[in-house]
Amino acid sequence: MSESKKMRIGVIGVGQIGKYHLENYQKIDGAEVVAIADIDQAEATRVQKRFDIPDIYFTAAELLARPDIDAVDVCLHNNLHQPYTCAALRAGKHVYCEKPMAGAYRDAATMLQTASETDRMLAIQVATLFLKETKAARALIDGGHLGKLYHARSTGFRRRGRPYVDGYGTMKFVQKEVAAGGALYDMGVYHIINMLYLLGNPAVQSICGKTYQETSMDERRLGLSGYGVEELGLGFVRFENNITLDIIESWAIHLGAFEGSSIVGSLGGVRLEPFSYHFNLGDLDFDATANLEAFEYRLHNVHEVGDVYDTAQHHWIAALQGRVPLIPTAEFALNAMLISEGIYLSQKLGREVTAEEVREASSSTAVPYT
Repeated sequence: MSESKKMRIGVIGVGQIGKYHLENYQKIDGAEVVAIADIDQAEATRVQKRFDIPDIYFTAAELLARPDIDAVDVCLHNNLHQPYTCAALRAGKHVYCEKPMAGAYRDAATMLQTASETDRMLAIQVATLFLKETKAARALIDGGHLGKLYHARSTGFRRRGRPYVDGYGTMKFVQKEVAAGGALYDMGVYHIINMLYLLGNPAVQSICGKTYQETSMDERRLGLSGYGVEELGLGFVRFENNITLDIIESWAIHLGAFEGSSIVGSLGGVRLEPFSYHFNLGDLDFDATANLEAFEYRLHNVHEVGDVYDTAQHHWIAALQGRVPLIPTAEFALNAMLISEGIYLSQKLGREVTAEEVREASSSTAVPYT
């Protein structure tokens, strides 16, 4: 595709996430949203007027029938990701899908396989890969400054931030039949995928873990919501090449904070939040900070990378235009699905489980495409 061509985008689902994606597309010169689709006709009409979108549909099929649409953005609930993504891929569209990749590993694997079969690009929204902290850690790793990587820690903290029951979002975010998972699927995927990206996406060997739903909540909202997912997820993962990862992800917990995600190697280590670099010179132990604003400035103005790594959606449009190879976020997201589902299976069986056990046990949670 031409590097200067505007990519014509269709968005399926214009709820909370869909509106956020639409706002981001307005900031990208190479993107032109030409159509939206949503079954909520009143809300879709409001969104069309707000964002001045040319065409509106009330079924995804009508939007996918448009031959002039280059790519589709799927902004639906988790268990809808697989059927609508696969339908779009088979309709010849490239697809950018909201995280998590799907409601189950089996469905995520089907999405990646369909992308391969149709020779279409598939990207999963992983905003954390494009943060300054992640890019700085990647630069240190690529420069060999951490040496051989062997362990990472994935952390995510909310003191009391469960959707709906703590005052924001809809109850669908906490209903297992719609969302499939809670803290691990909502925010954990960001942090787990970040670590997989920095580690080089190693093959999973085994997973153990535990989930909790213990913190009190408003009784009325609990009753209304049908709350059926975890507020705290814990895990430990063994990878090939003697690499490990530990995980703690909280929607609600009686603590002040967690330390940020980190990654360590034979020569140094990095913590992402707040960013710090740790290494030794002889008998001296160094704990260093960095000017990330200056780092970002030099990426743009010395190395001239432009906007292609500014945000997940900037990168997606740049990849569609052929300006940069697409970071394989779908492959990272599939591995994250394996890990998350492995934690759920480990919780159910009360023991460590192998990656193959998770693959065999995984069953589709996809809602049929309509």
